[in-house]
Amino acid sequence: MVSQYRWEFVTDKAAWAGRDGAGALIFKNRMWLLGGWNPRDRKNFPRTSNSEVWSSQDGLNWELELPQAPWEGRHTAGYAVHGGKMWIVGGDVNQGHYQNDVWSSTDGVKWELVNSNVQWGPRALHCTASFKSELWIMGGQTMPGFVENGQVGLHDRFYRDIWKSSDGSQWTMVTKNAPWSKKGMVGGSVVLNCKLWLLGGGTYDTPTTPDRTFSNEVWNTSDGITWESISNSPPWMARQYHDVAVFDEKMWVLGGFGNNHINLNDVWYSPDGKNWTELPDTPWTERHASSVFVFDKCLWVMAGNNAWPMVSDVWKLTKI
Repeated sequence: MVSQYRWEFVTDKAAWAGRDGAGALIFKNRMWLLGGWNPRDRKNFPRTSNSEVWSSQDGLNWELELPQAPWEGRHTAGYAVHGGKMWIVGGDVNQGHYQNDVWSSTDGVKWELVNSNVQWGPRALHCTASFKSELWIMGGQTMPGFVENGQVGLHDRFYRDIWKSSDGSQWTMVTKNAPWSKKGMVGGSVVLNCKLWLLGGGTYDTPTTPDRTFSNEVWNTSDGITWESISNSPPWMARQYHDVAVFDEKMWVLGGFGNNHINLNDVWYSPDGKNWTELPDTPWTERHASSVFVFDKCLWVMAGNNAWPMVSDVWKLTKI
């Protein structure tokens, strides 16, 4: 069967240094790349993560809007466009502490600290989305192996709670125990057919819980409270640190770190969460925690972790 999609190579070396976990947002007709992590590149990532802000209209030519934003360097944080602003919701633990702050910007250059210590902290690796005029965070965990001694949250906590906010400052718990397994580690978000979807995910190892978990569950909700299990066994491998998106009125799952503990580059799509099709012959290398955009009628994949050195390539998928 001839594929209705085609990958196009844009560049193998963008203006920004290779990284993983960088925020990926579409805002004011531009792609925005926020922060990222690369502990072996101390020139561009002196504290393992940076707070650079880059933007582009074509994926080839990138502008460094800010070499150092006022928010602390981070990766795999929560990123969303909501209410005419870009948002960074929480962060990671690579500075030795939890980043429980929320920031917003109307132009990518001037950033406002909206909340310095959200009530759903401490956590990292949570899932974030903009849905029904609210910001949402779901799941995540504490990471006691990374935080400083004495800080709150040293014990293992793997969350299944859901919180929402209209302004990023005041948050309301929607539910403490969603029916899906404890998880996070999903890049991007999926809102399709007036529903919020959660595709796969997992947990990171900790000193007292050394085994990671991996999921390929497919769930959706129309209100954040009542969730429906759509599939417990889709054909794609259970994974974490993958990326998800909505493109061509379909849900997409791209790459990630599989339950076989290797990086992946398989690409799957579905119109309904039940029936999945694999897009064959992925040209880009296996990776996790890449940055994915849907922009200019294309699905874009760039950066990510495929061992060392990290990549700064850019690819786009077009519909034929």
